[in-house]
Amino acid sequence: MRPSGSPKELERRRVRAIALLKQGRAPVEVALRLGVDRRSVRRWRASYERGGAADLAARPAPGRPPKLDARARATLQRHLLKGARAFGYATDLWTCPRVAGLIRHQFGVRYHVDHIGRLLRAMGWTPQKPERRARERDEEAIQRWVQTEWPRVKKTPRR
Repeated sequence: MRPSGSPKELERRRVRAIALLKQGRAPVEVALRLGVDRRSVRRWRASYERGGAADLAARPAPGRPPKLDARARATLQRHLLKGARAFGYATDLWTCPRVAGLIRHQFGVRYHVDHIGRLLRAMGWTPQKPERRARERDEEAIQRWVQTEWPRVKKTPRR
């Protein structure tokens, strides 16, 4: 499993470990200080001795590159904040199929609908359920009822 942190942060941790080892600290002490396993510290030292600082350098994360780069995601974020009505939908509710259509139309990239939720979570969005309210709802009448009728009909608390 890949450790948490950006590639640059992981590189800084490995370089820090080598610096501590050069100060004469034991691998176990270095591991405790950095919050890693002692075997990792020993592996980093062996790698450093074999290839120098270049072997400690950050490497890009493995896997397929994202279909939308950071710039496109920022643009998508701005589009989503405008609301679905700005893109011709009847309501402001963003659904996964709507977001997939927006991405396809704006960026020419196809995402499967099932993947849109993962993409949105990675961007910091969370699923929301809209409040169901009748269109005929009269807020003023509700407030009047709550203030006048509700105190009369509610049970009084026991002492």
